[in-house]
Amino acid sequence: MSAFVWIAVVSLAAWVWLLLCQGFFWRTDVRLPRAGEPERWPSVCVVVPARDEASVLPDSLPSLLAQDYPGRAEVFLVDDGSTDGTGELARELARRCGGLPLTVASPGEPPAGWTGKLWAVRHGVALARAREPEYLLLTDADIAHAPDSLRALVAAAGAGGFDVVSQMARLRVESVWERLVVPAFVYFFAQLYPFRRIARPGARTAAAAGGCVLVRAWAAERARIPDAIRHAVIDDVALARAVKGGGGHIWLGLADRVDSVRPYPRLHDLWRMVSRSAYAQLRHNPLLLLGTVLGLALVYLVPPLALVVGLVAADPVTAAAGGLAWLVMAGTYGPMLRYYRQPLWLAPLLPFTAFLYLLMTVDSAVQHHRGRGAAWKGRTYARPDAVTEEG
Repeated sequence: MSAFVWIAVVSLAAWVWLLLCQGFFWRTDVRLPRAGEPERWPSVCVVVPARDEASVLPDSLPSLLAQDYPGRAEVFLVDDGSTDGTGELARELARRCGGLPLTVASPGEPPAGWTGKLWAVRHGVALARAREPEYLLLTDADIAHAPDSLRALVAAAGAGGFDVVSQMARLRVESVWERLVVPAFVYFFAQLYPFRRIARPGARTAAAAGGCVLVRAWAAERARIPDAIRHAVIDDVALARAVKGGGGHIWLGLADRVDSVRPYPRLHDLWRMVSRSAYAQLRHNPLLLLGTVLGLALVYLVPPLALVVGLVAADPVTAAAGGLAWLVMAGTYGPMLRYYRQPLWLAPLLPFTAFLYLLMTVDSAVQHHRGRGAAWKGRTYARPDAVTEEG
């Protein structure tokens, strides 16, 4: 057998392993557990870091203020040095919409060693702790919540004994590039952090989705959140690891009625979203980068290439291995496409999307080694451990 036949067979074996042994990552039925209402609703403070978010606040902030929550709840929006009138718009929306009390504050520029988002979160958490809440809801400024979102989060946390309950908001999928890239983004995330493993107390897997994280106040204080993760690029995963590492019980699943309203109409917008943190995910390690590139090529690019080569060369073994691997790949991607209400004919295009992610990851490493750091909303972070926030 030729070397390429062996590569195709290894790629097929990798997909069989992913299908059966990677926590059933491809299933999309991990949703917020339904729970009965508690006898007493605990107090909650909502912290929203916001930098130049005037374009999305009208679609997101009113949904937070309109939460139908029976207990005491309050919203703290922290204006992280915005230049577009984010803070003033938030106050105007609160006056116009009413609902939960809103406090708008500004912490000033972050000191060395802090990302802007986490510095804003720290300021908001400090204000919230003065109210002595039992829970903190950390949510991004582009996230729109259904009216019962907070009730469902708190009820699930109480019933399940979770210290962190996080939902991965449904991202916007309207433009051509969003349809190609966004469902794959969540699919790849679930492949790295299988949701079923996250909730297992003994499992090492820990992750959260930064757009919607409910955390018990005492668990956050015990884990020194956010100070302990002040330099984290991927702050939601770092938060989950800190809480779970301290003995906390965490949960992450897909959201049904929590949505991101932030648009990514161009490939450039999505490219920047992924590349600004991709190399940090690999701990800025060239060997991990090389392994990732080779792994993406083996798992996602080899199957269609093997099928074509096998057909052209009249090599049935190569064609069969490549075709079966591609079929398994498309089959595991189908549930995510259905979750995003996208046509299933996009599933065979996953190798193309994976190739884009490969290029984004390499570009992230190139930008890092050129010393340019990561830029986001007018703020550039040159240090590798102090890159900009997500979302």
